[in-house]
Amino acid sequence: MGMQKKVLVTGGLGFLGRAVARLFSASGCSVVGLGHGKCTASAARSLGYTAWFEGELSSASLAELPGAFDVVVHCAASSSVAYSLDHPLEAFRSTVQGTAELLDHLRRTSPGALLLFPSSAAVYGAADDRPLVETDAPNPVSPYGFYKLMTEELLDCYAQCHGIGVASVRFFSIYGPGLRKQLLWDAANRLLSGASPAMFWGTGEETRDWIHVEDAASLLFALSTRTESRLIVNGASGERITVAAMLDMLRGALGVDTPFAFNGTIKPGDPRFYHADTSRLRGLGWTPAVTLSQGLAEYADWVKRASVTSAAEASGH
Repeated sequence: MGMQKKVLVTGGLGFLGRAVARLFSASGCSVVGLGHGKCTASAARSLGYTAWFEGELSSASLAELPGAFDVVVHCAASSSVAYSLDHPLEAFRSTVQGTAELLDHLRRTSPGALLLFPSSAAVYGAADDRPLVETDAPNPVSPYGFYKLMTEELLDCYAQCHGIGVASVRFFSIYGPGLRKQLLWDAANRLLSGASPAMFWGTGEETRDWIHVEDAASLLFALSTRTESRLIVNGASGERITVAAMLDMLRGALGVDTPFAFNGTIKPGDPRFYHADTSRLRGLGWTPAVTLSQGLAEYADWVKRASVTSAAEASGH
């Protein structure tokens, strides 16, 4: 991908959006960002953006963007199962409605664009403890999962009816430095607190499949050069690990011995089993570069630095 490529990243100040902007910019692209949060010109450049636009994902804010785009990495959406359960209408607007407005904008201004959508394994929902395949029937169990599936179908509509190229990546558990939410962030802080035992939802036998945020960005970049008009692929390592085993690895990476336990209650909206069949992903010629042990060590170092900084800020030093 050369200098001539112009890229839009929605949700550009989010966890994945930042990693995407850094990678595409380092690869010679001109990257424009849109999303929540103020960002000075110098701060935007440091993140990889040639321009930053603050605003909702709406027709009005999209109309302010300069010219046409070659690639759109659409990271703007509700990113929490819990939020979707508590605020289903708001989550629908930020995920499905926002995507509809983006697609209509692209139909009119960038009909040749390729849209890359970070979807989610939540579209699979409740399933047996086996590798999940892209051809499996969707079975979401939360508004978050339903809205991701609805968005995939909306993308399919615009691909078929309006010729916009689309690729949906059903990401499993993305993690890495900068992640301040979800299981790893919560677990790391509980384990570091020393409270004994650190208590978690579920039984510990639930399974997950982790992919480092830099690998997630790398996969989206790799797909940005493909020519298929419609593509769905799992974004994962393909490695099954129980939550209990992951917490034990994280505890070791943090250098603590805090005991942990599980309350035996399944958290609403959280399927028990999540790990990917990555045959289609490997067939595209892409494999992740960061192992879970490497990634957790890196994340643990970052969390400890972030915790020290937060404590200093709280004390006024």
